[in-house]
Amino acid sequence: MTLSSYRKSGVLARVCVALVVLVCVPAWCQKGSDGEEPKNDSAQEAQLSVPPPVNGQAYSTAFVGESKSNYLRAGVSFSTAYSNNINGGDPAISSMSYSIWPTIALDRVTYRSHLLLNYSAGFTFYQKESAINEGDQNLGLNFQYKLSPYLTASIQESFQRTSNIFNQPSPLSEISVSGALPTTGVAIIAPALDQQSNTTSVQLTYQTSESGMLGGSGSFTGLQYLNPTQASNLSNSQSAAGSVFYSSRLRDRYYVGASYQYQNFLSYGSGAPSTRTETDTIFFFLTAYLKPTLSISISAGPQHYNSMQAPLPTVASWQPMTMASLSWRGERTTVAASYARTVGGGGGLNGTFNSNNAGVSVSWRATRNWTAAASGGYSNYQTLTPLFVGTNPGGHSLLGTATVQRTINDRLQLGLGYNWTHQNYSGIPAVSNAPNVNRVFVTLTFHVDRPL
Repeated sequence: MTLSSYRKSGVLARVCVALVVLVCVPAWCQKGSDGEEPKNDSAQEAQLSVPPPVNGQAYSTAFVGESKSNYLRAGVSFSTAYSNNINGGDPAISSMSYSIWPTIALDRVTYRSHLLLNYSAGFTFYQKESAINEGDQNLGLNFQYKLSPYLTASIQESFQRTSNIFNQPSPLSEISVSGALPTTGVAIIAPALDQQSNTTSVQLTYQTSESGMLGGSGSFTGLQYLNPTQASNLSNSQSAAGSVFYSSRLRDRYYVGASYQYQNFLSYGSGAPSTRTETDTIFFFLTAYLKPTLSISISAGPQHYNSMQAPLPTVASWQPMTMASLSWRGERTTVAASYARTVGGGGGLNGTFNSNNAGVSVSWRATRNWTAAASGGYSNYQTLTPLFVGTNPGGHSLLGTATVQRTINDRLQLGLGYNWTHQNYSGIPAVSNAPNVNRVFVTLTFHVDRPL
């Protein structure tokens, strides 16, 4: 399998998205007999929500009433941290580190659109190991545009280049939790590994009636390890996916629907032949909005996979896919949790895997100026292609973060946090030599907002 053949196979996902556009646009462009847009009745004017199992978004962890929009923000964060493992080697090296994160953010809302843009460039200096001093890049984009009263397009982009996955522009942020079918992420969390990752996704949704909605989406992800000498037995990866869904609202609180997703995943590297994994998933979902700020979602369905590594025979089978998630937002407490069992690639691992992923995030506002948060995640990857050359048998990861933040004034915040990670993957020196990482950090953040 070559990269060129992978790019050709990715055309199918693009075609799926194009077909959705061709189906939706004629409906958008329909005119009345007098050449004007059809008039909307008051019932149809109520916009439907895109249920969490198919919206591709992470659950919001903002408190009710805390959301802010229409601003331009410039700021800088200073962090100092102590870690018992900064190199991922054997023996592990403990050291202090110092980071600076200039940031810029834009939140712009109009009648038709909502734009969120965040960019940070970070610099980290280590007290004992100056050879691994690093410069990071982080970009996040989320843009939604109403093409018509019932047709909405959205684009999301996430880009990260780092040599330490624990260094983040907002180290106090909780672990991201989503109710959607997970795309292949990063399975290996290494403390010192030059890597670059990006995810691009587009979605179109069309409200067909007062209670019905259909949509389509496409996504493209990539993970690349920039220093092969650091990434022994790890694989780069690329994936493309396309999906369509239909949902219907019942009694104002319940959304039911079905979705089909195709994914093409390629893992490749210099140490083993590349492996291509194709999955076809059909699942049904139910989302219940028990309160405006409380939702519960469950999804289930069959999933078929094909795994290919020339010249070995193709491995194919059916597996069940299940998902469940919950989100609750209050004025003083937020909770988000999710679980997914699915088949796909393992970011950084060669082969096809049966994966179990779970995540939880909890925030609590003790007083006006004090906020506490805790989040954690668990992932387990077990190979479905044990006879493929260079495939990894799999393993599991546990990670957690606890933080406390003090708001000094509208422009200045002080935070204290703790990260813990445990990983068990055989044959991966970046984590097997030192599977446990403990990290304590202090962050001071200053920002200035300008209303738009």
